[in-house]
Amino acid sequence: MRLLQWLARFCAVLAGVLMTVITLMTCVSLIGRNTTGWTIVGDIELTASAAGAAIALFLPWCQLRRANIMVDFFTVRAAESTQRLLDRFGAFLMAVVMALMCWRSAIGGASAWVSHSGSMMLGFPEWIVYSLIVPPLALCAAIALVQALRGFDVEVAP
Repeated sequence: MRLLQWLARFCAVLAGVLMTVITLMTCVSLIGRNTTGWTIVGDIELTASAAGAAIALFLPWCQLRRANIMVDFFTVRAAESTQRLLDRFGAFLMAVVMALMCWRSAIGGASAWVSHSGSMMLGFPEWIVYSLIVPPLALCAAIALVQALRGFDVEVAP
């Protein structure tokens, strides 16, 4: 589990750096657009692509910390053992969904590679975004599977 923790933390830091770069690029583009008329061409495309990758990169840390939204309205009065069982089942479902998203994203990336598809303004290759999305989805699936099999008793350092 330590390796998964380290990888999840690395992904979260990478996502934070990516979001910081996006923010700085957007500020430069907006200031230039509103003062001198100069702008970064394709800034919206780059922002959308990087934000999608950052969201995927945040997912493993979110799963590790159990920070996903939980609707426990119906189970709040259930026995603790029932709640633990349902939490583990939810983690298993999360592992399945993340594995499916990983698989389909990998296929989408391969398709983008073969077709040489890119963004409209810059022609930025779409396969790059897919290549940034697939590993964190796989990591999130692995973390959720470990949580489903072993439970949530492992302490996660902040």
